[in-house]
Amino acid sequence: MLRRLASLGQSASEDQRPMPSPGDDHQPQETRSSGGLAGVFKGLAGGSKLTKSPPVLQQPFASITGSQVLADRSDLSFQQSAHHGLSPEQAELFRRLQNGHLSERVAAATSLRYAIADFPLNPVRDIWHAAKDLIEPTKPASARQIAWELLIECIKYPASTDLERSEYFRTVTAPANPEDFHLQLAALEDLTNHGRNISGFYYDIFPLLTQWLHEAYKAARAARRQASSRASISSKGKGRSLSSGEDKNLSQLFALLKDVIKFNSKFATDGVVGSLMDMLLKICMNTSVEDDLRACINVVDAVVTFGAIPNDKLKDCIQVLSSIHCLVPSLQKDSWHTIAIICRSHHGQSTVRILLDLLRTYSTSPDRDRDKDAIRDVRGALSVLKKLLTKSAEKGYPTVPLALLVEGLATIANSSSAKIAGEILKLINSLFDGREGNINAILIEENWSSVFAVAAQCATKAGQPSLLDSASSLPTAATKDELEPEDIVSLQLRNLINRVETLLAHKGADFLQRDDCMVFLAEVQKALPDSAATLVVAYLKESRGCFPSEVGWKKNVDLVLDCFFLNRNRNFLTRLRALEVVIEVYNFLCLAEGLVEEKSVAELVKRVLTGLPAEIDSHVLQETVTFLVDVAGTAGPHLFDDILDAFKKLVSKDISRPPLAILAPRTSPHGQPGLPGQTLYVEYQSLSNVVARGYAQIFIRAMSNDGPKAVKAFTALVHIARSGSCETDARLTALKLLFRLRADYGHQIYLTTLTENESLAGTLYRTEASLARKLAEDAAQPLRGLRAEHPAVRPNRGISFTQGQTTERGGIPARSSTTPKPTTYQGQRLWAVPDADALPETPPERPSSLLVSYKEETGGINPESGATVLNMTPWLEALVSLFHQGGDWEVYSYLLIHLPAQLSNHPLFKGSIPQIQDFRKFLCYMIRNNGFQEPPHASGLRRNDVGNCLFHSLVAMISYHHHFQKMEEDDIVRTFLHGISDKTAKTCIHGLSVCCHELPMSVSKSLVTILQKMSQVITQPFVAMHILEFLACLSRLPSLYSNFREDEYRIVFGICFRYLQYVRERKLSVRGSIASEPSTPSAGVVPHPEVLGSQSAADDLPQYVYALAYHVIVFWFLAVKLPDRPNYINLITKALFTDVDGTASNEEHAQITLDFMQRVAYSDASDSAQDPQFKEEYFGEIQKKRWIIGNSLLTIRQAKESNWAEITRRYPSGTSSYAIRVEFTPTPNQPAPDGSDAAAWEGRFQNGTTFFPSHLLMQLLAPMPQMYDPAVRPIPLPDDESIDRAIRVFDRNSPVDGHKVGVIYIKEGQTEELDILANTIGSPDYHAFLKGLGVLTKLKGATFNTQGLDREHDIDGQYAYCWRDRVTEIVFHVTTQMPTNMERDPQCIMKKRHIGNDFVNIVWNDSGKPFKFNTFPSQFNYVYIVITPTPRIPFIAARQPHDDGTSRFFTVQVLSQPEFPEISPAAEPKMISLKALPSFIRLLSLNASVFSLVWARREEGEHVSSWRERLRQIKALRSRFGPGGGTSTSSSPPPGAIVNNPAAAAAAAGLSVMSGSSGHGGPLHHLHLPHHHQVSVGGMESPGAGGANANPRTAAAGVRDSFSSLRRSSVATFFTSTSAADQSHRSSILSTVTSENADVMQPANGGVPGQGVNTAEALVDSVDFSKWT
Repeated sequence: MLRRLASLGQSASEDQRPMPSPGDDHQPQETRSSGGLAGVFKGLAGGSKLTKSPPVLQQPFASITGSQVLADRSDLSFQQSAHHGLSPEQAELFRRLQNGHLSERVAAATSLRYAIADFPLNPVRDIWHAAKDLIEPTKPASARQIAWELLIECIKYPASTDLERSEYFRTVTAPANPEDFHLQLAALEDLTNHGRNISGFYYDIFPLLTQWLHEAYKAARAARRQASSRASISSKGKGRSLSSGEDKNLSQLFALLKDVIKFNSKFATDGVVGSLMDMLLKICMNTSVEDDLRACINVVDAVVTFGAIPNDKLKDCIQVLSSIHCLVPSLQKDSWHTIAIICRSHHGQSTVRILLDLLRTYSTSPDRDRDKDAIRDVRGALSVLKKLLTKSAEKGYPTVPLALLVEGLATIANSSSAKIAGEILKLINSLFDGREGNINAILIEENWSSVFAVAAQCATKAGQPSLLDSASSLPTAATKDELEPEDIVSLQLRNLINRVETLLAHKGADFLQRDDCMVFLAEVQKALPDSAATLVVAYLKESRGCFPSEVGWKKNVDLVLDCFFLNRNRNFLTRLRALEVVIEVYNFLCLAEGLVEEKSVAELVKRVLTGLPAEIDSHVLQETVTFLVDVAGTAGPHLFDDILDAFKKLVSKDISRPPLAILAPRTSPHGQPGLPGQTLYVEYQSLSNVVARGYAQIFIRAMSNDGPKAVKAFTALVHIARSGSCETDARLTALKLLFRLRADYGHQIYLTTLTENESLAGTLYRTEASLARKLAEDAAQPLRGLRAEHPAVRPNRGISFTQGQTTERGGIPARSSTTPKPTTYQGQRLWAVPDADALPETPPERPSSLLVSYKEETGGINPESGATVLNMTPWLEALVSLFHQGGDWEVYSYLLIHLPAQLSNHPLFKGSIPQIQDFRKFLCYMIRNNGFQEPPHASGLRRNDVGNCLFHSLVAMISYHHHFQKMEEDDIVRTFLHGISDKTAKTCIHGLSVCCHELPMSVSKSLVTILQKMSQVITQPFVAMHILEFLACLSRLPSLYSNFREDEYRIVFGICFRYLQYVRERKLSVRGSIASEPSTPSAGVVPHPEVLGSQSAADDLPQYVYALAYHVIVFWFLAVKLPDRPNYINLITKALFTDVDGTASNEEHAQITLDFMQRVAYSDASDSAQDPQFKEEYFGEIQKKRWIIGNSLLTIRQAKESNWAEITRRYPSGTSSYAIRVEFTPTPNQPAPDGSDAAAWEGRFQNGTTFFPSHLLMQLLAPMPQMYDPAVRPIPLPDDESIDRAIRVFDRNSPVDGHKVGVIYIKEGQTEELDILANTIGSPDYHAFLKGLGVLTKLKGATFNTQGLDREHDIDGQYAYCWRDRVTEIVFHVTTQMPTNMERDPQCIMKKRHIGNDFVNIVWNDSGKPFKFNTFPSQFNYVYIVITPTPRIPFIAARQPHDDGTSRFFTVQVLSQPEFPEISPAAEPKMISLKALPSFIRLLSLNASVFSLVWARREEGEHVSSWRERLRQIKALRSRFGPGGGTSTSSSPPPGAIVNNPAAAAAAAGLSVMSGSSGHGGPLHHLHLPHHHQVSVGGMESPGAGGANANPRTAAAGVRDSFSSLRRSSVATFFTSTSAADQSHRSSILSTVTSENADVMQPANGGVPGQGVNTAEALVDSVDFSKWT
């Protein structure tokens, strides 16, 4: 049946197996170029190879073979008989043919066949009559075969008449054996000359062929069925069977029929043609063999070409041909050729009408077979119509009326057949994609709505669109054959949609059918690709089709929501376009609230919310959340809760997802690769993170609009941050907002964009610079390992690489390990500092007036009754939970870094003080018990790094101490104490420095333990400086150590000594390594400063720390009570002047330290100056004499004619001046000299005696017996201008270290340099700070170093704040105190010239904005100490009276230039109360200034302090005017001289020690100090110097001291003690390897071992002035 043609070439029918197509394995027929028997034989031989029917003949006569016949023919004589034209032999053969028995007749027929073929014989007819009975069915097959061959040769005889041909025709067409049909057909072919000649049987041939066609098809069908049965039984895989003889007969018959029609169609009547057409159509309807169909089509094609189809057969013919055209792709061309001929004939319009009628009359039938036939006919009609629509009338094709066509299409479109729908869509596609891609002419001016309606109806039969949506190209022909009918519908629909898209894209605004196209696309929305869907959405947006003003707007809204936005199979861009439409509709509904239903807005939002929990696309979710965030701002309480509930549901479902951040090639938004070599972190945010950002946006916006909404969003964010099941990036988003919460002075909530934790983040490699530095170090570590001489040595506990080691995705290499399976960190680096995109949008600049952290019961600072309290208790509880549970390192590290800054904001937690107390308790407990989480191994961090961050949080917690009990404060100090002995020592020391100011009682309680711990870690790298700075700070807080005993003081000194010993040990090891090397001509001495370790970027830091150790000794020596100071002299001198190897050491630092100790050991009196009243006009002629005594310059000015003298001694550490008067006691019974007043002898004074300065020196210092060593003798200085100039230069070096520090005030909102410098007034807190910073001192006439401030004309103001102690002096350059004249000095140059040259500047930042280091461009500003009120107080509130400063706190942070070492405990922000702020800042500025002096000279050499400079100037004078020009010769002591070994040792060390006793041979005289105590210090009379300072000693037995009114200890110390001696000139005791400023004592016995210690002991004994004072 024809309905089986759909499976043509694929499968056979149930009872038939499809036969091979001709040409596959069928050999072409050989042309018969030769006639006669030879030709017949050849034909048979060739035919026997390919056919199974007829069977191979079994020749009964073996002698009758082709070879024999040919052999016989070679001797044949062709002499013809006169009667028959036959030769005798032929005549004999003829006779045998007539009368012989069967075998003879067969042999004769064979011989005659060849004779006729070669030489046509006259009696052909007679021969045929004699042999025709042999073809009877009863004859043997071999006989029939030979007879048919003979007959064929007779038929070929050219001289046959029509009568003879007629007889031949009757003979050939007579009933014969079925096995001989191929012989009959061959005979008929020869008889008709292949259809060209039918003379003799003109009207008999067509019926015969029709009958034969019926029988041949029947035989072929039976043979095929039988062959199919055999094939099912036989084994598989043997290949295709050869075509049967019946198939060949049928094919040969079709060919003959076509030729007969072609050459003789005029003899065919309508009846005959009708019968033939019936037969042909019947075959087409029943066959499933493509060759049969092709043959039938060829015959029909011949009929329509050379004849005509009867009218009554036209419909059937068209139906069959169109069905073949549709169902058999390989025959489309053949069938269309035939149909085209019909269409261009007089049957053209009839054909169109027939096709359209098939469409319009179609109806479904309950009979399944009939319905299939109808579907087949319809499909065929559609296929032909589609082809016709592509043809033009100019070429003779009939036109197809569009109206009738659409009517028919609409009828069949209601069919349930997907096949019909597919054909309809193919036809419609042909209309829209005609010749050259243009629209068919019949559509151009028509309305397309009816056509699109048909297409939309067909679209309902489409399959899943996803099957074809992802295809990059149209399916191939092979793919189409495999598609199901529904998929074909989808494919054709997709083609139509694409065509419509193209039309819409290329047509202009005047496109008439644009609306029809959009309506169609909307109706087939399920099948639309994303590009077409985008067009629909854009059309609805442009036409405002979803607005209430349009009819059916709700339907359009549903279309946008359900089909585009909520359809998660859509591309995210399409869904986003749909969301834009929804947003526009929402905005319109909000504007037209009174014109639409009240529930319209809420229903629209709820429709959007329905798909939110199941959303899986982050892009769509992000935009949806953004929209819902906008809605939440104006939504009512119920709708707002619905939005938050939808967010919550989505968060609960988003449990797992792919990795968040991977290092991938840069890609464009379209997926194209970026530039080569570029990489970036491709952001992949989880769905939970999108929602978390939505919560954050709601909170940010609700802060200023709706307090309750903000509280709900805050609660949700806390829940996300606390939940361990949420995605990490979502938790981080919540934490980023929560940690940026702050409250101002009025407890109003705001969000800060500055976290001020970049330095702390660097410790965990969370800054780009720190991470790059770490990776560089780790990358270099394997190279160091390869160069190591001992590879077995265990490497440092850092990250190390092996050759096969890989790198984690986050960019941090995994830690190598000796274990087989090292633990690696699989997480990613998801956050870094700074983070400009931490918040999803910019927060409000002003604090919220509706959201507060605390509200007073009585109103207080929150007068707004509508303000909502944001309770921070849940957040603090969440922090405790997060620290307690641990978990994700990204979250945990974020807590560590950002917690300290938030804790510094006190108003934020004003309402949660109990939780703050609990959090402090938990924090201390966790630190002391090591209960915190360890970092992952691959992060390159250690446990101590985590502890260090926790200690920073504890430092911030100190500022809440007014809420803590005393025991809680003690707990904080003990916790810091716990960390001193670990790698967290630096942070803990800084914390203790803050505690010294804020928790003095608790520090005092644990101070001894703190000092003991510090003594154990003093030698750790980079810790000594912080310990020494802590001790320096502590020394200025006497209340903390007021109860110290001697042992506690010794601990402090011991810390300094331990560090000095550590440095000396390193010096000694370096010196030993240098000495062991062979000397070279270029070898030099070890440079100063001493080698303090490997040089780094901060090469000057060791110099600073080493000098700081000596300063701490000085500070703490001053801290010791005055009566107890002598008890420590031996301890200190022994440590300072004894090297680690027991030899003597005589460093400059030690000398000046000892010098200062001598000046303050017995008195707290400060430096004194010469009396300005001691002039010649009052005292007569005054003589002056100067000496170098030890390391001091002694000047005696003696009134020549009176008993008054002024003694001034200049030490390296200061200057002291005394005015004395000599009293004479007259000798008893000695007469007065002549000319004298007798009354004068009775008094105590003797006037008129002349005194010289040398007389006073000799009376005070001349020893008895004389000392041998000239090094200890005073060196007189000449009285010339050079000495005067040297003294003036010496006096210009202040005996105290002078420092200058700028103080700058920044008003609210100021950021520019000029605005800041123009300030003349500050806040009350600022002025309170200044008062505590120093003493307000008048500048005009000042005698101290004002550090550049004018002292004559008040150019820099009338007053300046100054601070001074016994060692240090600071002058503060306060810009607000300096005159400001914007007319004369518009650029404030007068102020800038001071602060621009100050190494250290204090900045009081009231601007509310972060201070930038480059605000004041200068190359000399190394350090800024920035003070920021926390919280910032508004301008008006700052001027209202407030507390005493104990609850007012300020953030202090030290900013420094790049590469400037971290030397301050405030490198990380510290919270300091206003009460403790001045002293804390003063210490910071002092330490920073000291180091800045060292730093400023890093390229020129070491920094020399004023004390050391004064010492060097004294030594320079000694070397110039000393005995022997700097050398002394050794000679035998004079007779009677006594060698004082300790003094000699001291001299050898460069320390001159003089005897304080006087001789016995001179007159006795006293030094009398006028008025009571008679000691003038600095021109002022000072109180008596008795009491505890007195240490009376007797010289010799029974001899009274020659000083009557002044303690001998004081005067002796004044004259004979040395703070630091000069360098010894004796080469025998000089070290061969010394530095410029350090003298190391070697054995004085010429290098005899064992004597160095004695020399050191002698030196220490000589400089220990406590033994002789």
